[in-house]
Amino acid sequence: MDIVKVGLLGFGTVGCGVVKAFQQNGALLARRLGRPVELVRVADLDIVTPRPVAVESSLLTTDAAAVLDDPHIDIVIELIGGYEPARSFVLRAIANGKHVVTANKALLALHGEEIFRAAEKAGVDVMFEAAVGGGIPVISAVKENLGVNAFQSVFGILNGTCNYILTRMTDEGEDFARVLADAQAKGYAEADPTFDVEGIDTAHKLALLTSLCFGTRIDFKSIYTEGITRITALDIQYAREFGYKFKLLAIGKRVDGEIEVRVHPTMLPVDHPLANVDGVFNGVRLQGDFVGPVMLYGYGAGMDATASAVMGDVMAIARNLTTGSGIRTPAMGCPQDAVERLAVRPMEALVSSYYLRVFAKDQPGVLAQIAGILGRYRISIESMIQPLRHEADAVPIVLMTHEALERDVRAAIGEIDQLEAIRGSSLFVRIEDGLE
Repeated sequence: MDIVKVGLLGFGTVGCGVVKAFQQNGALLARRLGRPVELVRVADLDIVTPRPVAVESSLLTTDAAAVLDDPHIDIVIELIGGYEPARSFVLRAIANGKHVVTANKALLALHGEEIFRAAEKAGVDVMFEAAVGGGIPVISAVKENLGVNAFQSVFGILNGTCNYILTRMTDEGEDFARVLADAQAKGYAEADPTFDVEGIDTAHKLALLTSLCFGTRIDFKSIYTEGITRITALDIQYAREFGYKFKLLAIGKRVDGEIEVRVHPTMLPVDHPLANVDGVFNGVRLQGDFVGPVMLYGYGAGMDATASAVMGDVMAIARNLTTGSGIRTPAMGCPQDAVERLAVRPMEALVSSYYLRVFAKDQPGVLAQIAGILGRYRISIESMIQPLRHEADAVPIVLMTHEALERDVRAAIGEIDQLEAIRGSSLFVRIEDGLE
């Protein structure tokens, strides 16, 4: 049989992993596919800097057109990242009749509909297993093996940087800034960590996951997104006393015909499986009406794990080419015209239990004032910790509430922070107990 020829755009960390997979397991691929699959071109603006893998100079080019316009290349792997020129390159590959594999969650979160429609019209595959969860095969699981299920919820720890930071803060009692600096020194966090620690990277992935699970289109801008920068070592200590752990959680739920999509620090019971996904690992928990709860766990990033997901997509496309089966599974699990338009539930309508942390002057009557404001907004206190003095003129007051409306909690916190005795801005964190 003819060789399936592959071109690679982007020779960074994951690109090196893809090259390594071709070099190390090329014979394994050919045996499993029944035909050889070869990497015939690698394009990057920098082909001079040494990499951890060696590539013949004849395969390297700085010209993306050498991949995109080569009529002999069947599959283009896009690992450039970002929005442009990645968007233009992917659309050009599709227009040239090439199948596309990408790990670019940001691109698909913002331009996925355009790309998927172009691919459907051209009769080519766009696959993106590596865009969510690194080496965890969650995309293919949702689209294929679990496809009969009407999903009620999807919860995910989808950013290894944030999970590493929160794990270190939990295990060692260190504050955010110190752990972040150490994560940057070890290469777990970028020099500019904004996309990670502010939840943006997680929101990109959630946009794809919820679109797949619920068969709808999620506008990235409609996802409530909050990062972990305000979580302190004290908050983590208090959470432990209540029996909870902090995680940056991606949450998608179907509620009364609408979709909740939100990314924020969340307190989970310490015995919940997701609470024990630590370090740089990722975890995804799905709830289907037939299968019930399913949890997937593994490395969410890294050269080899992400390359594994990329190569899985390459193999799936190669099998389609071998059998002549065409586009066996649409990019979003169903034809583009079958994708629904479900409303995104306003964040103010969320009903949850909450963790509240307030710094107040150490004087009589403050707790009564706080309780009075909460009562006026129909927020009842489940339990409370009032630790020893924290600063010269302020003590932390830490509360756990029963279920309340987010709109009421925000309004109550706004009033509490206006009290003369309050120092700084108060923190509230949502709690997920059942995760159903």
